[in-house]
Amino acid sequence: MQVMTPDKLSQQVRVRFAPSPTGIPHIGGIRTALYNYLFAKNQSGKFFLRIEDTDRKRYVEEAEDAIFNSLKWLDLNWDGEVTYQSKRKDIYKEHVDILLSKKIAYEKDGAIWAKMPEDKTFSWIDLVGDKKITFEGKDQQDFVILKSDGFPTYHLANVVDDHLMGITHVIRGEEWISSVPKHIYLYDCFFWDKPEFVHLPVILGPDKGKLSKRHGAKSALDYKNEGYLKEAVLNFIALLGWNPGGDEEVLSLEKMIKIFKLKDINTSNPKFDPTKLEWINGVWIRSLNIDQLKDKLLEFYKDDGEIKDVFNENPDSINSIIELAQTRIKTLAEFKDMVVEPVYGRINIQLSPTEKEIAGDIKEKLNLISQKNWTEENIFPVLKEVMTKNEIKMAVLYKIFTGREKGLPLPQVLEKLGKDYSLGKLN
Repeated sequence: MQVMTPDKLSQQVRVRFAPSPTGIPHIGGIRTALYNYLFAKNQSGKFFLRIEDTDRKRYVEEAEDAIFNSLKWLDLNWDGEVTYQSKRKDIYKEHVDILLSKKIAYEKDGAIWAKMPEDKTFSWIDLVGDKKITFEGKDQQDFVILKSDGFPTYHLANVVDDHLMGITHVIRGEEWISSVPKHIYLYDCFFWDKPEFVHLPVILGPDKGKLSKRHGAKSALDYKNEGYLKEAVLNFIALLGWNPGGDEEVLSLEKMIKIFKLKDINTSNPKFDPTKLEWINGVWIRSLNIDQLKDKLLEFYKDDGEIKDVFNENPDSINSIIELAQTRIKTLAEFKDMVVEPVYGRINIQLSPTEKEIAGDIKEKLNLISQKNWTEENIFPVLKEVMTKNEIKMAVLYKIFTGREKGLPLPQVLEKLGKDYSLGKLN
């Protein structure tokens, strides 16, 4: 029987992202996809998507959808068709038969096992840190390559597919290092060239423990739903274990493709810092022009009728208010609470008798400002005069106008809303 062999496609770089659809892909998996993508595009190579769905008992259909949707949202577009391992059982069986015929594999308990030689040493140079890693065969155990249900295990399917797809670099998490001796053995048994191995450091939580959901081990789609921009998510994830050099930390996908090198991947375990993610997201929000930000807000709140009404009913002021909010929001999700309800909301503000007197005083004094002179420069002295007279802080004025004790700079907001709207709020 002749083993299928890829043509010498190239010495072109060919990599793959090969998730198992047994759960929603979290940040670690997305980082693996991103590094594969950046390396491939930097080298003018190919980036493939392979769904390793041979564990049918743990298969989750929603997880498969989440893989596709996450990559599409982040613009990590793969080349060619998606490969499904569950549809390649015949191919794996062919290769199992070869190993059986060579007495390299044997049957036990309805499954097919590969016998690991005790007299061999398995070693390779891992491209993260260019370090040599060695395992002794005597420390390895025999392993299943074909389960009793006819589906291959990860070890066999991974090696066969990487070979047939012409994968040149296997870039994945360092938790797979202990599996490499088995994979090297299978490559040797089939007389195949081995790919380069690149094992990425594990992402830790802020407390240096295992990254958990409370630390931020969520899916990319969770961050999308929380109002993070895809540019910021990609930027942040890329820096979890990759140091491109220099002081620049805000990087577009195009810039990352241009400068990405495997040698710049750190050997130490990066820490997930949610504060830095917020900061990067804020920087990306501030990089947008107002029309771009407005579009992103409308897309984010597409199912929110209140937001649509506010945008439609206030065409003269909404862009200016968005511009004020742009310097303060860290996520798109903060916009409604910071802007829509306090600035435009028809809320019933509960004021004390004293606060009502102050509101009347503010209205009387602001009414003296003409429409022509309704500017921040003329509004602020009035507010300051009222605060001094009543020995109060700005928080009280915020409450009178918005029902909150803080928010966007009040004099600027009142200028943008106009005299009639602002005084109408005081009524």
